[in-house]
Amino acid sequence: MIIGSWNILFAQKNRQEPLDVRLYEQLHQVVHTEEFFKDHWYLLPQVEFWKKIMNTSPDTCIINVASSRKILTQITFSEWNKKSEIDKEEYKNELKARYFVSSDETIYVTTGKKDFYRFKEVLPSLGKGIKIFEENNVDPWYAQAILLIESPAQLKKSVSGAYGAFQLMPGVAKQYGLTVTAQQDDRVDFFKSALAASQLMKSSCIPSARRILHQAGIPFKENELGFRLFVMHVYHAGAGNVAAVVAKIKTKQNTMELIKAMWVTSAASFGNNSQNYSQLALAAQWLLHDYVDASCDELHSSMGK
Repeated sequence: MIIGSWNILFAQKNRQEPLDVRLYEQLHQVVHTEEFFKDHWYLLPQVEFWKKIMNTSPDTCIINVASSRKILTQITFSEWNKKSEIDKEEYKNELKARYFVSSDETIYVTTGKKDFYRFKEVLPSLGKGIKIFEENNVDPWYAQAILLIESPAQLKKSVSGAYGAFQLMPGVAKQYGLTVTAQQDDRVDFFKSALAASQLMKSSCIPSARRILHQAGIPFKENELGFRLFVMHVYHAGAGNVAAVVAKIKTKQNTMELIKAMWVTSAASFGNNSQNYSQLALAAQWLLHDYVDASCDELHSSMGK
């Protein structure tokens, strides 16, 4: 389903009135996840937290409770850095007392990441990735989710060696036909990387997700958001690590409850970065929804000028 109300825009285009056709087409290709609002994922503090981080510049720190990501306050990065280690601990303890946070809770200080999550800049690539996934008979939502959070509108190599718009590891890229040598790295090619990522999803991540959930006795539907997020965890952390954390959780509930449990559970190499991954995916979808709605409103308003 597509975000936004397009009937007015279609009418405008048919009248051949001035319209930013390129933006119109980009917005029209965005995949909408109805369950995000219908199932109240947006009400979870972890999702609200990461949305705030994605909208905050890196010169600001958001102080939050580690287990729930409840936001307590914010402080400038320079002001935080001026504090001694003792002052920092005292400040955290003061916040715990003020907001009735248990003394044994961990307090995180997280800097804003608005400079990394470039939603407006990544928008043109969403339709390209969605088309390639669709042509390979893979749910296009995965293309959109990966492009929004992995390396949006930029080519950066991770500390683990992942690279390209879909952040493929060298071995995975080679497995799906890409050349990765000192002289040539096909991961820089968007279309080759998108095809490889869709093949990885189709032949490995999705089947592994099905197997893990079946073995754990957790009911699921493949078009539901909880399953999609679970597949994203497999894409990011690997099937072995995801299977380990599911075994530790030992739940028989639905995928939404499983995902929330994964946010606070570690196992094997499934640690903090892995816990955050589906939270980032959810926050990014929310921001994309807001951006598309705002852009639709602008296009609508321009019709009256």
